Amino acid sequence: MALSCGLVGLPNVGKSTLFNALTRAGAAAANYPFCTIEPNIGMVPMADERLERIAAIVGSPKALPAALRLVDIAGLVAGASKGEGLGNQFLGHVRETDAIVHVVRCFEDSNVVHVSDELDPVNDAEVIHTELCLADLETLYKRRKKEEKAYKVGDKSAGPRVGLIGELIEALEAGKPARTVPVPDPLREAWRELHLLTNKPLMYVANCADLEGDAAHVAALQAHAKAEGAGLVAICAGLEAEIVEMDDVEEQAMFRQELGLEQSGLDLLARAAMELLGLIVFYTANETEAHAWTLRQGWTAPQAAGVIHTDFERGFIKAEVCHADELLTAGSHAALVAAGRLRIEGKEYVVADGELLLFRFNV
Repeated sequence: MALSCGLVGLPNVGKSTLFNALTRAGAAAANYPFCTIEPNIGMVPMADERLERIAAIVGSPKALPAALRLVDIAGLVAGASKGEGLGNQFLGHVRETDAIVHVVRCFEDSNVVHVSDELDPVNDAEVIHTELCLADLETLYKRRKKEEKAYKVGDKSAGPRVGLIGELIEALEAGKPARTVPVPDPLREAWRELHLLTNKPLMYVANCADLEGDAAHVAALQAHAKAEGAGLVAICAGLEAEIVEMDDVEEQAMFRQELGLEQSGLDLLARAAMELLGLIVFYTANETEAHAWTLRQGWTAPQAAGVIHTDFERGFIKAEVCHADELLTAGSHAALVAAGRLRIEGKEYVVADGELLLFRFNV
């Protein structure tokens, strides 16, 4: 899937540091505003122990993990919706992503410039939220004029759209994101065509220097996120960046253990971002490679086949299906078949997270 998460936030909150740790892409990260101008784009491989075990059982020489597309967008500032800090350009980059990961600074450091000279994570989060709302309002004011004109010249279908736009404007003027407005099914297509920034799924990343030392800031941001209905992951981006520079995986694990970190903060963030995008993982495996793929929740077996190749979806006949854990328990494909755990599914089958599929198709 080509779905992407955009990293947004004020300048100097650690977006590029986090991006580099996630992707090892080497994006510029420096102590001055607008270090990032053009968005950096990278693929984040998902840690997946299950995939390695599938490859071993099937005899695949390669194991290719699922990956998340991440876009590091330049820092936004107050007034971005009016063009401040190249805001219009940067908001355009946000518009092109499928979900928003809002990075908020939760650490004190006199050596790292803060754009407002005062650390207040909730206020910082509200600055970005306000700019996204203002940008959406500008979009809606223009669209309402267009729809009202269409209605006046006889396009009766424009009436419900005018009503929806009015509800969206009312919510945004009250500081509520567009995604909180209920939309009836007949208007959902018109709603999607608005491409509103605050309609995108959103989660917060509390970037800390120390999870315990910055706990008060994280707690305040957590309460703010909860009130918005958004998720939050606390992570030490600088520390994670240092850890991924260690080439030896065992050395990384030992270092995490010494620090009392049960698992990688990067893995937690990547999984949370996958959930935010509404993605699941399914597997394929043969004598050439074992591969984890991402798929939208609720998609069918033919659509899963199309993720691999459009010809597979067009010529889909059936899929042999089991859960990956069933294969790991059985220990071999033959034992899986003998246990009666392999199913044959057709075109209407909805793929579940963690399933292993073998597609049959004819093109």
